[in-house]
Amino acid sequence: MAVPGGLFALAAGALAYVGVVDPGEGGHYPVCPLYRLTGLYCPGCGGLRATHALLHGDVLTALRDNALGVAACLACAVLWTVWVIRTVGNRPPRLDPGPAHLWAAGVLLLAFTIVRNLPFGGWLHP
Repeated sequence: MAVPGGLFALAAGALAYVGVVDPGEGGHYPVCPLYRLTGLYCPGCGGLRATHALLHGDVLTALRDNALGVAACLACAVLWTVWVIRTVGNRPPRLDPGPAHLWAAGVLLLAFTIVRNLPFGGWLHP
């Protein structure tokens, strides 16, 4: 339980900081380098604001800021919970995504990035 517990403590500390220090106010977090150089939104743009909104219970704002980031937060929580349950049950944690899963994740990230930067994808802008 030391590794999942340590990861939980690390994530809790980072989330506590994001929960207290609003990413919407300038000066606390760096600007996305891709956005700064090109004006294009990467898949992570708006992720800190979405996490901040989630921590304050504002799911709709979180989804508006970065819908994929909200899904990633949920997936991380589920994967960590499964990891802890398997560790407590003395079963090795097993995460073995095949090539198809990795390609699907890559295609999803690429599609999200492309759509949010097209004129009709304005609803995905952070």
